[in-house]
Amino acid sequence: MNDAKNLHVIPGGECRWEIPRFGGMRVSAVIYASEKMMKDILKDNSLQQVINVAHLPGIIAHSLAMPDIHWGYGFPIGGVAAFDMDEGVISPGGVGYDINCGVRLLRTNLMAHEVRGRIKELINALFRDVPTGVGSRGQIKLSEHEEKRILSKGARWAVEHGYGTSDDLKHTEDGGCMEGADPSAVSKRALERGQRQVGTLGSGNHFIELQVVEEVFNEEAARVFGLHSGMFVLLIHSGSRGLGHQVCDDYIKEMNRMSGQLGFDLPDRQLVCAPVHSTQGESYYSAMACAANYAWANRQMLMHWTRETFMRTLNISPSALGMELVYDVCHNVAKREIYTINGEQRMVCVHRKGATRAFPKGHPDVPDDYRAVGQPVLVPGDMGRHSFVLLGQQKAMEETFGSTCHGAGRLLSRHQAIKACKGRSIAQELERQGIYVQAAARGTLAEEAPEAYKDVVDVAEVVHRAGISTKVAVMRPLGVIKG
Repeated sequence: MNDAKNLHVIPGGECRWEIPRFGGMRVSAVIYASEKMMKDILKDNSLQQVINVAHLPGIIAHSLAMPDIHWGYGFPIGGVAAFDMDEGVISPGGVGYDINCGVRLLRTNLMAHEVRGRIKELINALFRDVPTGVGSRGQIKLSEHEEKRILSKGARWAVEHGYGTSDDLKHTEDGGCMEGADPSAVSKRALERGQRQVGTLGSGNHFIELQVVEEVFNEEAARVFGLHSGMFVLLIHSGSRGLGHQVCDDYIKEMNRMSGQLGFDLPDRQLVCAPVHSTQGESYYSAMACAANYAWANRQMLMHWTRETFMRTLNISPSALGMELVYDVCHNVAKREIYTINGEQRMVCVHRKGATRAFPKGHPDVPDDYRAVGQPVLVPGDMGRHSFVLLGQQKAMEETFGSTCHGAGRLLSRHQAIKACKGRSIAQELERQGIYVQAAARGTLAEEAPEAYKDVVDVAEVVHRAGISTKVAVMRPLGVIKG
């Protein structure tokens, strides 16, 4: 990576590296990583993508990357960038194809040892009841009118139709509904793809994972979030399915047709973009918000059906199960947010591509009952190791536009992972570790093998040491269904 030859550790910065401005870069690039992790990061083209993002008009402060960085479309996955509302741009590649791919953590009244002998039964029941895999169809088919209501109302639509409670909305980022959504900005093809997929898990790295809280690091925050050691909890990871993919594809094609009118040269065609306040930029934002709302409705319904499956399988009442939402965060989104920049309050357009919001205590967008400690940050690992609950910190507001990591981050491409796992049974290997898995497609477990990912313990340690989000608790998997 010749373009990263000036990469150096920032003096006084904990786990922060910088590539100073050169060539057409408008700002420097800052990467959060340990020295050990940087050796792997240098093996792919992701740092060049961080440099490329630094070329875009209106970018503020730095082009940023979290420790789970790896190569993506346009922006690296793990990339964060904020743009001026007047001079900046919005880029579909800075959000990603799976708009509002995100994760929600559910706590229960159960201790892990109480259900340890029934993990297989629960996983098999979830695999039967929750549609998974490529092109999977949900339990309901939406009319176009109702689908557009979902795009406008997000998780609120699901709750209004009996899929959960208002408390779920309180503990969902943005209340499960992003402002600015306009269904007229969504294509007919995107609507068609979304009609049968709401309430489905999807494929690839999407999952429902049964876990035990293994260790608590911050007792106060854990108590506020209702978590304690030994508790049986679940993570649900899914996104906007085919609808979000189509929205991204539609606007990339549209912006490519108009790229000659941008007035500047793109360092990479995958960074195709439009001025934030242009007709095209506003239209993309409105369609992206619709896809984000679809994703929140999707996860809300997945949670509802998961809760029903547990009650039926365990023959347990809702109050005895006590399955409640701790929090839901999104990973792939662009948002209009206010930050203090050079001593002034300014609204900017923050792109988070495989990155998580990490707001600190006292922030008005943190739920009332969590505001005294800060926003929960959910960081899933791979299906063979750990996941973390972190806590948003003020330093994130000062350094990363309220952002932190979103997961472990890939080490191997899917093709490399399949090659590395040839002749092995990943399911049997995991079961020997006490983790029972089910997957919709034969190749999924190889693509998602633990060795295909960085160790999330290393990722969490970097952001903890850097002070942008700090460790609250770590969970260990017991059983997983994969798309």
